[in-house]
Amino acid sequence: MKSSVTSFSNINYNKSGLSNERLLQLYRAMLKPRLIEEKMLILLRQGKISKWFSGIGQEAISIGVIEALKKEEYILPMHRNLGVFTSREIPLFRLFSQWQGKANGFTKGRDRSFHFGTQEYNIIGMISHLGPQLGVANGIALAHKLRKEPMLSAVFTGEGGTSEGDFHEALNIAAVWDLPVLFCIENNGYGLSTPTSEQYRCKDLVSKGIGYGMDAHQIDGNNILEVFTKISEIAESVRQNPRPVLLEFITFRMRGHEEASGTKYVPQELMDEWALKDPISNYRSFLFDENILSEEVDREYHTTIKAEIDKNLRLAFEEDSITPDERKELNDVYSEHDYQHFEEKENVENIRFIDAIAHSLRQSFHKHENLVMMGQDIAEYGGAFKISEGFLEEFGKERIRNTPICESGIVGVAMGLSINKMKAIVEMQFADFVSSGFNPIVNYLAKVNYRWNQPADVVVRMPCGAGVGAGPFHSQTNEAWFTKTPGLKVVYPAFPRDAKGLLNSAINDPNPVLFFEHKALYRSIRQDVPTNYYTIPFGEAALLKEGNQLSIITYGASVHWALEALVDFPEINADVLDLRTLQPLDKEGILRSVKKTGRALIITEDSLFGSIASDISAMIAETCFEFLDAPVMRLGSMETPIPFAASLENQYLPKNRIKEKLEALLSY
Repeated sequence: MKSSVTSFSNINYNKSGLSNERLLQLYRAMLKPRLIEEKMLILLRQGKISKWFSGIGQEAISIGVIEALKKEEYILPMHRNLGVFTSREIPLFRLFSQWQGKANGFTKGRDRSFHFGTQEYNIIGMISHLGPQLGVANGIALAHKLRKEPMLSAVFTGEGGTSEGDFHEALNIAAVWDLPVLFCIENNGYGLSTPTSEQYRCKDLVSKGIGYGMDAHQIDGNNILEVFTKISEIAESVRQNPRPVLLEFITFRMRGHEEASGTKYVPQELMDEWALKDPISNYRSFLFDENILSEEVDREYHTTIKAEIDKNLRLAFEEDSITPDERKELNDVYSEHDYQHFEEKENVENIRFIDAIAHSLRQSFHKHENLVMMGQDIAEYGGAFKISEGFLEEFGKERIRNTPICESGIVGVAMGLSINKMKAIVEMQFADFVSSGFNPIVNYLAKVNYRWNQPADVVVRMPCGAGVGAGPFHSQTNEAWFTKTPGLKVVYPAFPRDAKGLLNSAINDPNPVLFFEHKALYRSIRQDVPTNYYTIPFGEAALLKEGNQLSIITYGASVHWALEALVDFPEINADVLDLRTLQPLDKEGILRSVKKTGRALIITEDSLFGSIASDISAMIAETCFEFLDAPVMRLGSMETPIPFAASLENQYLPKNRIKEKLEALLSY
């Protein structure tokens, strides 16, 4: 009887009690992506596909991991994980259509290669920024854990990606929250052309997992049996005892980062050494040696797979190219949302702006059992502004979650929660700090529905604004960073009643919403606010005053400054339009007012250059030119960072220049 351990080119195969059927199935599963890749390289040279990221030599990792997972468990692959897609039995013609930018692909020609996800197969593809998908895997796993489901998520990255901040944030969050995530590092020697010696200084990447307090294992990534058996064992353990595990797969990239880059930077002796460790040829030899695989069966596998490839390629090539349709493109930027209106009732309470936010959150937590809020110090402490004080006792620590200081990682978690049937609110302690989470907001949340029809059911709450002497890092009003980005909605209320109704609408909306809450208004503005749960639709400005001499168009704290200024000008008869939402913008309301009055002053607390005031001004100039009796005027803060000292902050803000601007506009 032959030993169950056989060595081929330093690869030790241990059958570990696996049946012959399973051993053959693993071989066939590896063979399929290899044969597809070989065909793709031919098509690339023929100019029939535009780009290719090869995983040749790394098939054992994709196959070993995916085969150890349940089909309902999410996996988040990268460029070189074709085997993940083929093993989940995605029809090949759909993959081929995806790579050719055709309609049967998963992104309708809007993205290429593996930059897509599919809920049908529980695969969530990467974005080019690599790191955010690690946080997304955390969110998916958190949803499983909250629902007490014995399931995990698995996410891939390369050794180069372990230098990104998102990697470290994701590992830290997963460790602190005991999330059932397998972090799979494919250590293939090079990040494009940069060798590992120039990527990190630690001896092994498993050290990074140990440093974050999690289990970490190094695995021969070219040994399909080692990968499959170890991951199967680890995965079952993680399902029963939720926790993150770091897995470093040692392998090698036998082709360029992508085909155009080549491999001239790799020493030939290194290429030769790893060629002897090919995961498929070595495993084939092992199966032959064990009399498990025959030449006849091997030929049958090759013949059958190649026939499947050719058949599906014909389907993809015969498919018509996409015909551009402007309406479809615009409609898919946002997820469809059937707004449900909840009416205000008569019973009211005179409360502050900050109380209205808290009321909305509390009522929304009762309405949505799948709602989770995350942020720094929001649990026991109640948040920097005490908005969530008492929430921990009412809704529990699972739903009111203190986070480490890692904005990008937490936005990723929120995206993962949305993917896995949850709703998420992220509280930025200050809107200024969103810059540390900017990438996943503008590159993941904003684009995900347009790319592959996945809603990002996430609200990011943004305490913002000046007037409280907080200086350059706690006083910015940075809405223009996001109004520029298609796919995001931006809400900016000025009154308690609007704050409550609009926040309720934001939480109901399956699209990503940046919800700006002006700190200076938190405790300075009071209003009678309905005590019941109600909503206010997006895209409808509020006409606070009516007049026919000029239109004042503004939002946030500037609304109150404008109203105060008009008290000193009782003779001025003006429309005052509070925009309330900046994306979607009430364009019709703006144009209707300006066409009536013939004059427009747009006020923003933001500095003017690149602000939404500039966009509104251009829109008015283009649309209402024949109705205007004066140039469209804008008023904003100085073109400097926000200063701390009260005298400097007062000079910076436009509040004290409104009267001068009104006089100039009316006297033109």
